[in-house]
Amino acid sequence: MLVTSDTGPDWLPVLERVSAVVTEHGTRTSHTAIACRELGIPAIVDAAGAITGLRDGDPVTVYCAEGDVGFVYEGFADVQVTEINPDSIPITRTRIMLNLANPAAALRWQGLPADGIGLARMEFLVRNLIGVHPMALLYPGRVTDKEERKRISELTAGWQNPGTYFTEALAQGIAQLAASQYPKPVTVRTSDFKTNEQIKLIGGRDFEPLEANPMLGWRGASRYYSAEFREAFALECQAIRTARDEIGMDNLRIMIPFCRTPEEADKVLDELSANGLVRGKGGLAVYMTAEVPANIELADEFSERFDGFSIGTNDLTQLTFGVDRDSESLSELFNDHHEAIKRMITRLIDTAHRHGREVGLCGQAPSDHPEFAAFLVHCGIDFLSVSPDSFLRVKEQVARAESAGAAP
Repeated sequence: MLVTSDTGPDWLPVLERVSAVVTEHGTRTSHTAIACRELGIPAIVDAAGAITGLRDGDPVTVYCAEGDVGFVYEGFADVQVTEINPDSIPITRTRIMLNLANPAAALRWQGLPADGIGLARMEFLVRNLIGVHPMALLYPGRVTDKEERKRISELTAGWQNPGTYFTEALAQGIAQLAASQYPKPVTVRTSDFKTNEQIKLIGGRDFEPLEANPMLGWRGASRYYSAEFREAFALECQAIRTARDEIGMDNLRIMIPFCRTPEEADKVLDELSANGLVRGKGGLAVYMTAEVPANIELADEFSERFDGFSIGTNDLTQLTFGVDRDSESLSELFNDHHEAIKRMITRLIDTAHRHGREVGLCGQAPSDHPEFAAFLVHCGIDFLSVSPDSFLRVKEQVARAESAGAAP
């Protein structure tokens, strides 16, 4: 078990080796919480005094199976294992998908009767499989740190060029995720690194600005058409195209994060087309995340440009209430199932369905709050995408809501 102050993107190799994590800082939307959900590792965050209260060698049990609060018990718990026959899992109208971005763990969850992968984060793949800033691979001569240049040279040795190293490694990871669910759809969200996260990649410091508020800065869609990053985005597109067209994973679809305006959407779609990813060609669907209030207000216009929406409750809540999602002191105000969020979700679903577009939600709220799952079913949500360990619980909650007449 790892007990520490906090973790960051560069901790992934450590997280993959532990059975549980306890940190003294962080929130439910912090890196530790999100990464551990992806990896299927129990995690407790914001546990003040954990470092002094827990000592090396202490036999303890980390318990995260009830609600919003986790517990650390002294000693080892007796564990009861219950085997579930997949045939006994209820069938629901609402599709239940997985949030999954770790190719090594993809086959582990094949036995779940999921409806595909609703969210595979590109940045998880880049961090874990490559570890180098894409612009540093394209322009290694601009990397000022000698050790980082040496590391890039070592990682890309034997490849035709550093850019090929990026696209081939990424394509293999994407294809592995897609193969684990084939022919069910697998949605790859293009990279949504913030500048403070990009800087932590090898060579990143030479290509990233310093921003006072990276969460509201140069991220998501705004990067893809910019002169400073469009070449890097082209590498992502090449990797997706390789996985789809050359490896044959035609169940892949794309999701664009943090797209602020319809005009920005047009620029991104042009970049995709220029890189061989034409919406509709070969059945390619392009979705967008609905996480900026403008996405709700202008849902009619966005529906003309995308095949569907996936609600990102973390950023939508942050921007609706003006609450930093990583702020520990404001965590009580961060309510992703507040009435204000519910009204926005209702409006988006109604508008999108008028245009024949589907709407899903990727996040933990439906698994943590059964009444919120019932609300989403009542609104006619088309799919939910949850962490694998939440799948059965959400499936049962949705089944109960539908059988009770909540489904339209």
